[in-house]
Amino acid sequence: MKIEFSGAARNVTGSKHLLHLNGKKILLDCGLFQGRRKISEKWNRMFPFDPKTIDYMVLSHAHLDHCGAIPYLVKEGFDGPIYCTHATRDLCAIMLRDSGYIHEKDAEHMSKKTGKVVEPLYTVADAEKCISNFRSVNYHQRIRLFDGVYFTFHDAGHILGSAMEEWEIFDQDTKQQIRFGFSGDLGRKCLPILQDREQMENLDFLITESTYGNRLHDEIAEVEIEFANKIKEAYDRGGKIIIPAFAMGRTQEILYMFKTLMADGKIPHIPIFVDSPLARKATEVFSIHPECFDDEMSDLMDKGVDPFYGDGVQFTQSVDESKALNKFPGSCVIISASGMCEFGRIRHHLANHLGDKKNLVLIVGFQAENTLGRKLVDSENPVNIFGDPHEVKAEIKIYNAFSGHADQRGLLEFAANAGNLKDVFLVHGEEKPQKVFMEKLREQDNITEDCDIYAPLPGETFELTTDMKFRKTNDINEVSQNFYRECEGEGCMVNY
Repeated sequence: MKIEFSGAARNVTGSKHLLHLNGKKILLDCGLFQGRRKISEKWNRMFPFDPKTIDYMVLSHAHLDHCGAIPYLVKEGFDGPIYCTHATRDLCAIMLRDSGYIHEKDAEHMSKKTGKVVEPLYTVADAEKCISNFRSVNYHQRIRLFDGVYFTFHDAGHILGSAMEEWEIFDQDTKQQIRFGFSGDLGRKCLPILQDREQMENLDFLITESTYGNRLHDEIAEVEIEFANKIKEAYDRGGKIIIPAFAMGRTQEILYMFKTLMADGKIPHIPIFVDSPLARKATEVFSIHPECFDDEMSDLMDKGVDPFYGDGVQFTQSVDESKALNKFPGSCVIISASGMCEFGRIRHHLANHLGDKKNLVLIVGFQAENTLGRKLVDSENPVNIFGDPHEVKAEIKIYNAFSGHADQRGLLEFAANAGNLKDVFLVHGEEKPQKVFMEKLREQDNITEDCDIYAPLPGETFELTTDMKFRKTNDINEVSQNFYRECEGEGCMVNY
């Protein structure tokens, strides 16, 4: 058995982890790189492996940094099954189609701007075609891929349908029976709407995310008063409240929060516009997957209370409706995608509202390096939007309490209860958080001196030995070598 780390390696986007197992290749996730536009565009048009050689794919959840490259994977020759949960399949059906539309429009824009024909990474038709490869299964359903290889999905509590993977494998080369887990993106406990994440146990090996390996989140209950006060301040000064939020997951949590605060009289009844056609469709998917709801959410639904619709909430449809929000009189809330401010209508809203000190921009999710959202978090001023500088006069407020990722405490708790681990691999994290998290992992009782903790570089491959340990190997195929050689030296994640 070999594990090749092809994406989200010392980086938080582009998740791709390739298993070489008993003569088969299994791809765990296939996400888009997000960051500097020119570099991301280049990365996303290359795979560090030949898609035609992949036999199976297993998908953890429907965020684009985990699923967004699937249409391109199929376009380039992959024709195997893609396993995921039912909710993830339903979300991908709309997420990937929307992503294809964005790629088409971006290519059209660049073609006009440069005078050269620019082909989209993939189209709406490509996205629709790849959905036929999806095979959705239940949580806790033990799935046999082929002889000696099984996996089971457990609820990761990150977004609707998100899953961690428990693998049971008989490795024919080493004659070893092993159990390893892939966390996907781990959710936090006690968040609204979704059930808490589950716990995998008795694992030999663990591949775990490490996004917040060096941070502790504020609890939502602790920041609720300050959050409500900020909303009231912006409302009183007649400002607009702009919230970049992923169309699926974060948007619904923010709606839930606003409606709860209004119902309790903690904030005034403010018009709320969800300016994302994708968010409207994603919200509809929530209503058909009650199996993912926590008890509080289920009780609300049973009482006929709708946490997403009504009471001043409006979902915009057309581009004209979106543009009209710029002239909306008085204060309002505009929730728009994308969450890292790199795509979609949020860029237009920021371009139109950052220059007014009455306005408030609420950052309610993780912002990857080199994204527009990260530049706002880092107080960069001015910021470039659509190639033009925009002065930042609006108030920027950051709330990590809304993060759907487990913080350091949650990550440690999960790893500490995963079993007597022989090796641990940290993915989906930047270098500094991973270094801190490594040190904290070493303090856990189930992490012995013999347990190696790796933060793989892109392209690094690890092979299982007969003594039930993974060892780094230089056995990287020619396609991978060409990919990383092509990327090297362009300010990309290879340069650590």
